[in-house]
Amino acid sequence: MGDKGTSNYSDVTDFILVGFRVRPEFHILLFLLFLLVYGMVLLGNISMMAITVIDSQLNTPMYFFLGNLSFIDLSYSTVIAPKAMINFLSEKKTVSFAGCAAQFFLFALFIVTEGFVLAAMAYDRFIAICNPLLYSVHMSRRLCTQLVAGSYFCGWVSSLLQVSVTFSVTFCASRVIDHFYCDSYQIEKISCSNLFVNKMVSLSLAAFIILPTIVIIVVSYIYIVSTVLKIPSSEGRKKGFSTCSSHLGVVSVLYGTVSFVYLTPPSNPELRKVASVFYILVTPMLNPLIYSLRNKDVKQALRKILWKKKALS
Repeated sequence: MGDKGTSNYSDVTDFILVGFRVRPEFHILLFLLFLLVYGMVLLGNISMMAITVIDSQLNTPMYFFLGNLSFIDLSYSTVIAPKAMINFLSEKKTVSFAGCAAQFFLFALFIVTEGFVLAAMAYDRFIAICNPLLYSVHMSRRLCTQLVAGSYFCGWVSSLLQVSVTFSVTFCASRVIDHFYCDSYQIEKISCSNLFVNKMVSLSLAAFIILPTIVIIVVSYIYIVSTVLKIPSSEGRKKGFSTCSSHLGVVSVLYGTVSFVYLTPPSNPELRKVASVFYILVTPMLNPLIYSLRNKDVKQALRKILWKKKALS
């Protein structure tokens, strides 16, 4: 690689992904665990996307967003999980420089896009509960499409900035990434460059892209709770809260796990890896379950599809 200070990123052709620091015999167990959870991610999210497309009764803004959310969950899990599973069974745990940059770019793209889609869903629930008579006017198909397209655009801008500053640094002699995927923090750890620009870009993205999504979600739910509590009947209040409980559950799981990862001390990398598994695999696995178990429309659509399949067989 050359000496420190002289070997820049153009000299690096690949990285080594350490993965979990466990005994070799546990790699098979990790492979099977990832395979099981990833299989459930595929099944749950593909089923949710199929239901929202097939059932005409689910042709509403909420399910349009839900179908996109399932696609995003499936996508960012697929960016990470297959490569991690291959490395569990491989002696050569390498990833090319281009492959690492592509994985980083796609993961950042989908995870940021998910934040914006969840914010759009919060706005959708706000209109549905606080302005129900104007719901069809406000939440037109065109607006929903624009919100999703805007979410992807913001994700693209964010990931492009992140990958540009992360992979333009000077690397030291080490090319070992202490993680099971190309994590920005671990990539920066093997850099010899001044990371001031990287930190400024990260703070700017947090301030101008990530923070607004959280604000939209929080403000929307403040208005939702305020409106629901004004409903005189307990049955009406229960119905109001049940309308947005699934979305609130998904938001809590995602932001809870991501916060846990970044609040975990850097001195404990193995705990950070375990926490990363939760938002890379467990969260995308849980989201379809949260929506299907707590949503009568989805359960009814599932029963309808299964009944048709049984009748044809």
